Amino acid sequence: MAVSSAKEFIEVVLPGKLTPEKCGDINMTIQFNITGDAGGDWNLTIKDAKAVIATGVIEAPTISLKMKDADFVRLVNGELSGQRAFMTGKLKFKGSMIHGIKLQKLGII
Repeated sequence: MAVSSAKEFIEVVLPGKLTPEKCGDINMTIQFNITGDAGGDWNLTIKDAKAVIATGVIEAPTISLKMKDADFVRLVNGELSGQRAFMTGKLKFKGSMIHGIKLQKLGII
C-alpha cells in the first residue's frame, strides 16, 4: 500500500511495522524532521520491545533524520532506496551508522 504523506506513514503505517518481535532489544530514539508543505516533526522511541511515536522534537535523539516530504514519501514507498537517498544528499542523518542500519532492518528507511 503506497502512502501519500509522511504523516500517513509515520502515524498510520509505521506502528504496524514495529512489532515487539521486530523491536526486540533495540533501545533508541529517532527524530524525523520532514521539511516541506506536507512535512513535520515526529519522534519514535523504541525501548523494552515497544515503540512509541509522538509529534514534536526531542532533545538528544540517538539518530536524527532530515528529508524533504516528497523524497520521504518516495523512500517509504520503495521508489527511492535509503542508500541512494543518503548518497545523493536527499537523506541526512546525525548519529551512528549502526543505528541507521537498524532503521533499515526495521523497515523505516
